[in-house]
Amino acid sequence: MAGRQQTHIPISSITTLPKLAGTVALVGPPNSGKSTLFNQLTGLRQKTANYPGVTVEKKAGRLRADKVLLEAIDLPGIYSLSPDSIDEQITLDVLLGRRADTPRPDSLLAVLDVTRIQQGMYLLRQLLDLNIPLLVALTMTDAGQRRGLRIDCEALSERLGGVPIIPVVATTGENLEQLRIALGAIFDTVESKREHSWPALRDAAQAVLNKAENSKQIDLSEIERALVDQQSILATELQQQIGESAVRELILQRRKLFDSAPALAQEARYGHAWAGQQLQGLIDEHQGLSHIGHKIIAFIQQPVPAMLLFFVVMFLVFQAVFAWATPLMDGIDTAISSLGLWVQTLLPPGLINSLIVDGIIAGVGSVLIFLPQIMILFLFIIVLEDSGYLARSAFLMDRAMRALGMSGQSVIPLVASFACAVPAIMSTRVIATPRERLATILATPFITCSARLPIYALLIGAFVPATRYVGFSLQGMVLFGLYLLGIVGAGVTALIVNKLLSKGERSGFAMSLPDFRLPNFRTVTMQLLDRVRVFLRRAGRVIFAVTVIVWALAYFPRSEAIDTTGLSGVDIEELENQQAANQLENSFLGRAGKFVEPAFKPLGWDWKVSAAVIAGFPAREIMVAVLGTIYAVGDDADEHTLAQRLTETTWPDGRLVFNLPMVVGLLVFYALCLQCASTIAVMRRETNGWRWPIIAWVYMTGLGYFSALLIFQLFS
Repeated sequence: MAGRQQTHIPISSITTLPKLAGTVALVGPPNSGKSTLFNQLTGLRQKTANYPGVTVEKKAGRLRADKVLLEAIDLPGIYSLSPDSIDEQITLDVLLGRRADTPRPDSLLAVLDVTRIQQGMYLLRQLLDLNIPLLVALTMTDAGQRRGLRIDCEALSERLGGVPIIPVVATTGENLEQLRIALGAIFDTVESKREHSWPALRDAAQAVLNKAENSKQIDLSEIERALVDQQSILATELQQQIGESAVRELILQRRKLFDSAPALAQEARYGHAWAGQQLQGLIDEHQGLSHIGHKIIAFIQQPVPAMLLFFVVMFLVFQAVFAWATPLMDGIDTAISSLGLWVQTLLPPGLINSLIVDGIIAGVGSVLIFLPQIMILFLFIIVLEDSGYLARSAFLMDRAMRALGMSGQSVIPLVASFACAVPAIMSTRVIATPRERLATILATPFITCSARLPIYALLIGAFVPATRYVGFSLQGMVLFGLYLLGIVGAGVTALIVNKLLSKGERSGFAMSLPDFRLPNFRTVTMQLLDRVRVFLRRAGRVIFAVTVIVWALAYFPRSEAIDTTGLSGVDIEELENQQAANQLENSFLGRAGKFVEPAFKPLGWDWKVSAAVIAGFPAREIMVAVLGTIYAVGDDADEHTLAQRLTETTWPDGRLVFNLPMVVGLLVFYALCLQCASTIAVMRRETNGWRWPIIAWVYMTGLGYFSALLIFQLFS
């Protein structure tokens, strides 16, 4: 077998290229620091989309590699070239050039975690045999040093036939410039003399290729994977391409190689033995962490202390959401109010003035004011994830998930739901068994996402006293309780699905646990800004459009102006407020609210709250914008804040609308109800029909309605 063929391009021709020099795909096991390294290399020059036809995220970006420019692709994490999920199948298809939408990469950057080097070497063997120019980024070297772990990179590079190996720290950018230089010369590598790692497998693949039809369109690596992965999608598709004679040869060669032994098991034994041979004598381990450090880490990794620590951390997060965000929220509130007053003085009274001030500024501003709280929540989640703590928490909750009928793999989508249910439901594709995947999909919308936070913040901030108990804010405790209620709702729902669909295979759960590490400031900042950009885009598009529509419904039809001749200033103000109230009540929105009010009056909601809740069914956070618009054009428009207007809203007989039982019921309603058109749409897509989305909507909405009804009727 000849050595790996590598394209030779003179450096002079590379440096004068006006366009991209080629593509490089980052590939490595999950939690190896691959995405962090991708962010460090590409910075803000990256874009995110989905691979066509699937919900797997595709990240690409431009990176400067010495004097050349490369297009980088961040492939989904993979342990080996034997895929178990749709994410891993995407990675394999891209590496083999089997996707029309993504050309085969010109080069590979293998990202391996030095603390799990044996596992990484298993994958590296398969990547080297793909015959694509490659270099290795050895990450987590700082964690390795703390453990007392040293690897002779130069000697390992020689054993691998001269493959460059660059130790880096992805979180801090250490040795990043050296990695860029190596990437810049990746196409200028002298042809390697390294033999194929498994010559017998390559010879068998060559024998099949010799008898294949259209052999020029088939790569030897594809046949190798088909020989090993007999039941894979690749093997099925390849057998349809190579012709009957080659299929018979494929079966014959597979029998010669593996006899009656499972091919994947035999490859695993061969691959780990190969990895051990390459690393033999090159790893130096001595005591790294202090004895106390080992004891602390060992203690917090035990199930009970780890779970207690997880809940303590989450409790502190929700305390910070109110404690830290208040000054920023007050500043945004003042800025929005000042902007509204300034615009109001520039424009004459009338339709345009009301549209801009009462519709756009009041509506969108009522949601933007909660941006600091959303940022703080996202910041904590990103820091916990980047530190490696979130993955460990997910692993520790595996047993609890199984008791509820979900897989350990369900934990990752459920944790992701704290940000948004849509990508969380998409990520359930890694769950192998249909029953466990369906239970996770139906449980996911219960987890409190960022869209619920503006509603919680508005109602808690307005009606829960800002008192403290033993130094902890009561408002933060209530918010934490609502998050717990969502978690309980998810667990009960999964348990119900498990009982109703009790038949089905149970899947296993395995994941790589990253070491604890200090979060990287640049990575955290980039991810936080990306989340903020998504929120602002949503506020700028969806919420803007809805608030304008709601303003129009509340503004039209117009009633005739009142005659204030001869009245005093106090009388005029009282009369104008009364006219504003009558105008709103007789508008299209008021009539719609009056129509649905009987259905929601048993919950303590007046027609304004009913109209806002109905308008918010496409997206929960719109409810706050609608309330902001309704009260901006109503009889309480002279008040300063939306929260203050709500506390003073009354029924015609003078009773407060927002009393404690009504507010608690409304909070529980939003904790349990499914109000998100995007979530319903992605559920339809992932379950291939409307049956389960409709069941989920009826079940969650009914649960929210009757819970709010019970709370209001019992405690009023």
